Amino acid sequence: MLKKLKPKSEFSRSVLTLMTGTTIAQAIPIAISPILTRIYTPEDFGVFALYMSLAVIFSVIVTGRYELAIMLPKKDSDAVYIVFLSVLITLIMSVLTFLIMFFFNANITNLLGNRDISNWLYFIPISVFLSGIYQSLSYWKNRKKGYNEIAISRVSQSSTGATSNLLLGYSGFGSAGLILSSIVSQVVATVILGKSSFDKHKKVKRVSKTKLIALAKKYKKFPIYNTQHALVNIVFSQMPIFIFSKFFNASMMGYYALSIRVIQTPISIMGSAFGNVLYEKIVNKRNNKQKYMSQIYKFLQTQILLAIVLFLSIYFLSNYMEIIFGKNWSEVGVYIKLLIPWLFMVFMVSPLAFSINMTSNQAKGLFLEWVYGGIKLGSLLLGAIYFADVHMTLIIFSIANALFLMYQGTWFINLLKKEEK
Repeated sequence: MLKKLKPKSEFSRSVLTLMTGTTIAQAIPIAISPILTRIYTPEDFGVFALYMSLAVIFSVIVTGRYELAIMLPKKDSDAVYIVFLSVLITLIMSVLTFLIMFFFNANITNLLGNRDISNWLYFIPISVFLSGIYQSLSYWKNRKKGYNEIAISRVSQSSTGATSNLLLGYSGFGSAGLILSSIVSQVVATVILGKSSFDKHKKVKRVSKTKLIALAKKYKKFPIYNTQHALVNIVFSQMPIFIFSKFFNASMMGYYALSIRVIQTPISIMGSAFGNVLYEKIVNKRNNKQKYMSQIYKFLQTQILLAIVLFLSIYFLSNYMEIIFGKNWSEVGVYIKLLIPWLFMVFMVSPLAFSINMTSNQAKGLFLEWVYGGIKLGSLLLGAIYFADVHMTLIIFSIANALFLMYQGTWFINLLKKEEK
């Protein structure tokens, strides 16, 4: 009976492996969220959200985006060199991040308008360094179809973070408990993934500087275009936190942070699992000169059915936020409903974003990312300044972003069609 239920295709098995690991990893913090919201305040979540927003911004550029190229070479030996290059750049960029936080601490604190973040700025380079190493190892594992190891590392990170959150929260650490827990969980996940990578894949005994430089030049579009693309994307995606901090208050920042945490969980469970495996499959088919659009269309059919079920469930559950998270958190349900149009399209479109790299359209991709960022910032400022109302701000933000993503998704599909021909 169990054998009949087991997925037959390699694609389905790979997706199931990643999705199972991600589901468990994401389910753990969601499961303890009703406890966390009773031991941490909305202000605590707001400070933590501000810290993570800054850490994520630096994390997307820490590798020079060379980790995205790990999937592309036909030879594993070349891929290993790119892993090494990505790690080397991570080390350099982490040191630069520390220098920025050290010399410009007061300036950054004043700009953000939150004094509680000042001392935590010095910890951001640690989060950035760990993130860069994990990203590099994760893409290597994805190339080698090490989905079990990726799943294990994610579950370990989540369970460690949850345990630390509870222990430090009950000990009265406040926002410090959330920040320190995230760092500890990153360490655990990186060590687990790193150990399995070094144990099983020792491909290079001596690094050739000539080959390293040659590969850096071959994939130079990633730092030139993808770094800008990713930086623009992440800065503007974190813009709600910064706008809320500047125009509203820490509580509203905390409500938004929890809303995103709750609603993005099911999105990342299925969206990232499908996207990672689809990327590997499509690249392999292209390298072997095989047709792949039929698989893209099947993926989209499945994705839209999942999206309908998923977001209807989210809408229904949003009515019970006060029961789930406590009386101080009912506003989270309102935020979730207002963000659904945008996040529905994120779920549909984001797994196809690899088409930019695969078809070498980084220049136009970067231009569209600037347009997307402008729409995000403009819609937020319109709501915050003209209407001075957080609900209206989220409505304008959500609808404007959803409309843009509809266009971008169409562009991704057209890119893949042309590449196949």
